[in-house]
Amino acid sequence: MTKAAAARARAFKIIASRILTMTMFSRAGSITPRESVSLLPAYAAGKPPRAAEGLTPYKLSSNENPLGPVPAVTQAMAAVDTLHRYPHPNAENLRAGLAEVLEVPVEDIVAGTGSLGALTQIINAFAGSNSDGSQDEVIYAWRSFEAYPIVVRTAGAKDVAVPVAEDGRHDLEAMLAAITAQTKVLLLCTPNNPTGPALRHSEVEAFLAKVPGDVVVVIDEAYQEFVRTEDPLDALALYRRHPNVAVLRTFSKAHGLAALRVGYSIAGPEITRHLRVVAAPFGVSTLAEVAALASLEHLDQVMERVDSLVAERDRVAAALAEAGWTIPEAQGNFVWLPLRERTAEFTEAAGLQALAVRGFPGEGVRVTIGEVEANDRFIELCRTYRFEA
Repeated sequence: MTKAAAARARAFKIIASRILTMTMFSRAGSITPRESVSLLPAYAAGKPPRAAEGLTPYKLSSNENPLGPVPAVTQAMAAVDTLHRYPHPNAENLRAGLAEVLEVPVEDIVAGTGSLGALTQIINAFAGSNSDGSQDEVIYAWRSFEAYPIVVRTAGAKDVAVPVAEDGRHDLEAMLAAITAQTKVLLLCTPNNPTGPALRHSEVEAFLAKVPGDVVVVIDEAYQEFVRTEDPLDALALYRRHPNVAVLRTFSKAHGLAALRVGYSIAGPEITRHLRVVAAPFGVSTLAEVAALASLEHLDQVMERVDSLVAERDRVAAALAEAGWTIPEAQGNFVWLPLRERTAEFTEAAGLQALAVRGFPGEGVRVTIGEVEANDRFIELCRTYRFEA
């Protein structure tokens, strides 16, 4: 056989093999996930800003801290020389540091990849589908953090969304009425993302008195450092008094460590002993743990930055009120514009001003408090947009 003939024969074999493989896959059908996965809503992360001539673009769509971490964090991370080693399996050093600052037992803290990772541990441990075909139920307010239904449904549980009140606050009475024998977990997001109001301590204390003791009540406090209200929620006091309470916190917002994904839950042993079973080992990287510890050691500087953002938030909210806008009480690092059917229109208008904001179709727009220039441009947009309607 000539070389040319041999080459043609090899080529024919390759083509025939590919045709056979394609035929086999065609007969087998397409690969599909389990039904609950195919029905999950997609998480929509905040988009980056569009360019606009003569304007500095600003991203106000992800509730990021525009001031970043304190200087000590960068210095601590630069000194890490153990990237070839695995991190501590359960973030032992971070948990010890948190236990000292928060004055809680170290055993009551479980670290996770952001507060969302800590929440996922709780849902996976306490809610899902059962051998008899039934589903546990998880109650939360809505609109609230859009990852809630994704986490709940992924675990195989049934989500029960209770509409927030007209002012964006949790309707606690309606949430109590939604509790059934199948309810395993109840989520309270305070301040509520994206609408903004924070729960008061007295109302949550009264609420917990009516919740069955076998329902895990999760208090999601991703933005708790930004709250400035009368009767502020003391979630740690509630966890100490109620064995069914778990508190979620994060280093992503106030501490400016969003990229490092560091969060944690605080709960009593009846809860944490189950969380450690489902928690993925090495969930918090060495860099993340070192950065979080450095930030904790300079908490006064962190809170100075938070105070400056709160002042900017209040300035923005006051300017919107002066311009005729009515918005819910803002207690996070963002404001909420309940624009409903005009949500897409406003989001586009902001984009033309090189501002990326987070629109929730048919509901409203969440705008992060960013750099002063970004906030000024947003205020001006609101002043002109309102009266062009």
